[in-house]
Amino acid sequence: MPPDMDLPFTHKPGRRERHLRRRHENPLFAWPPQEVSPEDLLAAQQADHEEMEAFRERFRTLVQRAVELPPDAGSERILELKESLERQYEQSFGLPEDHARERDALRKLIDLIMRAIRKSAGTDPLARQELADEEAARLIHFRLLEHPLVADLLHPQSPIAPDELASTLLGAPLDEVAAALELFDPEQIAQLVDQSARLLEELAARGLDVAPPGQRIGMFLARLDPEGMRRH
Repeated sequence: MPPDMDLPFTHKPGRRERHLRRRHENPLFAWPPQEVSPEDLLAAQQADHEEMEAFRERFRTLVQRAVELPPDAGSERILELKESLERQYEQSFGLPEDHARERDALRKLIDLIMRAIRKSAGTDPLARQELADEEAARLIHFRLLEHPLVADLLHPQSPIAPDELASTLLGAPLDEVAAALELFDPEQIAQLVDQSARLLEELAARGLDVAPPGQRIGMFLARLDPEGMRRH
């Protein structure tokens, strides 16, 4: 590929292409920085597109199942459908192009199912509290999925390898880093702090500007000890 030819990255990529874009000519991932080959990019785009087509087919099937669900369907069948809808909603964020309309339909179907489940729970205070807790957790989960980095990390076939996590977080937009850190416990964040600090030291030793990624270290530490960060 001639040095002045840009790779044909797409405007709304899927999860595989997104991660190739993160890695492309990025010193956080390799030194010297590595270019993504046109062949690898094309393969990622094709795989993302095939996954999108499979999603559309599953979406149509799920909607049909929801429409045909009988009023006397058992709880096991209802819960299985709800889980399938939630899984489909989550995985839509790893696809290329815009799937806001499908997500809106999925959320409406999930809400309808939850309404039926709440009705069947009656006035049982424990059951109603469990459903309220589940709803709150779902809202948080769906909010986090709006961030592409979170969607890529949570996908069952995440394109982000474990040894790429620090590099990925150091190069990500600050709002995505903040959202992604909600996925990790303090021990995992402490490991990320150590890995990131070592990586930044290596980059500094090569004379590279590490100031922007340095902001991420502060965010990691704030998640470890928010009170301590406020004291300083």
